[in-house]
Amino acid sequence: MKRIETLLLLLTTCLLAMQAQIRGSEIQVNVVPDHQDWQYTVGETATFQISVTRSATLLNNVTVDYEAGPEMYQDVKKQKVVLKDGTLTLKGKMTKPGFYRVDVKAYVDGKEYKGACGAAFSPEKLQPTTVMPNDFEEFWTKSIAEARKVDLNPTKRLLPERCTKDVNVYEVSFQNIQGNYRTYGILCVPVKEGKYPALLRVPGAGVRPYGGDVYTASQGAITLEIGIHGIPVTMEQKVYDDVFNGALMGYWEFNMDDRDKMYYKRVIIGCIRALDYIAEYTPWNHQELGVSGSSQGGFLTLATAALDKRITFYAPVHAALCDHTASLQGVACGWPHYFYWNKGKGQEKKIEVSRYYDGVNFARLITDQQKGWFSFGYNDDVVPPTTAWATYNTVKGPKEIKPYQATWHFWFQEQWDEWENWMLKQMHLK
Repeated sequence: MKRIETLLLLLTTCLLAMQAQIRGSEIQVNVVPDHQDWQYTVGETATFQISVTRSATLLNNVTVDYEAGPEMYQDVKKQKVVLKDGTLTLKGKMTKPGFYRVDVKAYVDGKEYKGACGAAFSPEKLQPTTVMPNDFEEFWTKSIAEARKVDLNPTKRLLPERCTKDVNVYEVSFQNIQGNYRTYGILCVPVKEGKYPALLRVPGAGVRPYGGDVYTASQGAITLEIGIHGIPVTMEQKVYDDVFNGALMGYWEFNMDDRDKMYYKRVIIGCIRALDYIAEYTPWNHQELGVSGSSQGGFLTLATAALDKRITFYAPVHAALCDHTASLQGVACGWPHYFYWNKGKGQEKKIEVSRYYDGVNFARLITDQQKGWFSFGYNDDVVPPTTAWATYNTVKGPKEIKPYQATWHFWFQEQWDEWENWMLKQMHLK
């Protein structure tokens, strides 16, 4: 029996090792513009070189489908085009600021492979479409004040299996917008006594457990990574999968016709209350305080920085939920693309409410005392770079923009490193 168990263990280990080594694909669909920075001025013509390779060499007689044109509104569509020598050249131009996108699907050995390129045309001139409601600031100021009438009533549980010699790790919770509705998160605090800068990490869309930002804490910062759904963040993955596919399926559209009941109200308030928790219950130095996240978390980053001036730096990466109404004018809109499919017909109330939950309107409130770092990909087909640039252009305070053009809705290692290093510098830890 012992021998069988040993053999099974060895076999499992080998299979896991083999699985861990699978990376990328031998077949690549490359779409490359003729400008190294993927950037053009309105009126210029961009040339795109398409190639399909196997083991980095051209693959002949490949069949492809492609679409080209303004992002999310591509008007050139071709199917079953044969690339005899594995290459194809396309040209495109824009008559107004925006992104011209080429999407290619190649079919090899019965499988589909994708490639894309989004070329920017005068992106520094992009402007958002959304309108800020007259009572936008009043609504959020009043909402935060009402929430703060509820005591945080925090809980804190040490997670010894996650602690290191330099960092103590806890699961914490605190009341949010009302009694008995809690926000949960992972708090990481340096072991050495002292006062520290702090960083709030806010999540992308979905329902999941969290591990906490132990690395940044090990560099000398307090970190708090929060969930947004009012449930503990240390359960098994299956619990979150069941919730996401059940009660919280499509939560981003819950109560969209009521600004007081819209799902993201308590989410945003929870971010502000997380800062309250940091200020009251951690050894924060009351100087450097940042917020950062990607996708949905990028939106929450903008909202948190806008609504709480204790924030000294913020770093949104491919921020979602920006410029919801752009699609009503035939322009690429931010995830979740609320009005893209239905053109906003019969949704006047939802359109009105969406303006209170638009990252652009929060970006308009960011001040000169808050430093920003924006990053995103030109190939992102979830958060269009059109909205990312328009949001960036809206901010009046000090800011940096670092596009990583070839990324889709993910980031490269180099992008992550730059992001992390920028935040460490803001906390005077690098």
